Amino acid sequence: MSKIKWTTKDFHVFTINGLEQRMDALNTNVRPKFHQLGENFSAYFSSQLGEEFFPHVAKHARRTVNPPKDSWVAFAPYKRGYKSLPHFQIGLWHTHLFIVLAIIYEAPQKNIIAERLLAHKTLLEQLPDDFIVSGDHMSPEAMSLQEAKEDKLDALLVRLRDVKKGEFLVGRHIPKDDAIKLSAGELAQVIEETFKHLLPVYNVIVGK
Repeated sequence: MSKIKWTTKDFHVFTINGLEQRMDALNTNVRPKFHQLGENFSAYFSSQLGEEFFPHVAKHARRTVNPPKDSWVAFAPYKRGYKSLPHFQIGLWHTHLFIVLAIIYEAPQKNIIAERLLAHKTLLEQLPDDFIVSGDHMSPEAMSLQEAKEDKLDALLVRLRDVKKGEFLVGRHIPKDDAIKLSAGELAQVIEETFKHLLPVYNVIVGK
């Protein structure tokens, strides 16, 4: 399994001023780790879900002015892209590590996906207490699943169904100070355990 460990230096990348300077640091410090995680966990998803998954490390290629505020590796069963599909992600903001299952606005069947999740909402409600949900992959903010269970979970799923830019992310956020304390083995264990909880949700999303 992965020998990757996150460091303060990795998170600091997202505080460096200037597009070129931040991209240089990102390419040197962080992206090689995403490539390694991508190799390891694409094999994990392929074995667990019975179809080949491919890793997609964020390139941030379209940026010409604003430096990226986060970065990630995504996993989907399509070699040429992932944004139009439900996908898994491991990534960093400067404040935290995220390990999530995501449906973002490019997905063409969001309404069907949302209806499936609404019909199986108890599956979401039974996820571990430290899980989070979010309706915006461009924001580092999220709410605890415990909080969302009151009425906000329904609202997020209805927005996913009815609003063109509606999104839904579920998984774990691990604060930077906690993430850098994890050994390589502990990190791999946390990632795998998080994805293990998310696999049944993924199967509902894709109609299995």
